[in-house]
Amino acid sequence: MPKVLVIEDDADMVTAIRMLLEANDYEVIAASTGDEGLQKVKETEPDLIILDVMMETATAGFQVSLKLRNPEEYPEYAGYDDIPILMLTAIHTTTPLRFGPDEDYLPVDDFVEKPIKPDVLLEKVEALIGE
Repeated sequence: MPKVLVIEDDADMVTAIRMLLEANDYEVIAASTGDEGLQKVKETEPDLIILDVMMETATAGFQVSLKLRNPEEYPEYAGYDDIPILMLTAIHTTTPLRFGPDEDYLPVDDFVEKPIKPDVLLEKVEALIGE
């Protein structure tokens, strides 16, 4: 059963994602802060990370992705830099800021806009895990 780590500070969002993924045979692990998420990456070695942008800070999600994808700079995460990251964001609907996956500045594999459409989330999860 593939493991998905959800790093999201909104408990209702975590519950919604958990219900969708568990109903489709995924194991879901949750963390509510970037630091807790990084710790759980080491403890659980997930097959996929679903990562919110804005948690304890407006850029917490960016910091998590940068740490996971820069093993030279953050060697404690060297073995985890190939775990796909799916970023959750409402930033495009709440601000004029626009961004996309970028190898250097935003090293994630894909994005899901909030509010999340369950079929879109499931499709992206399946594509990233390779099922």
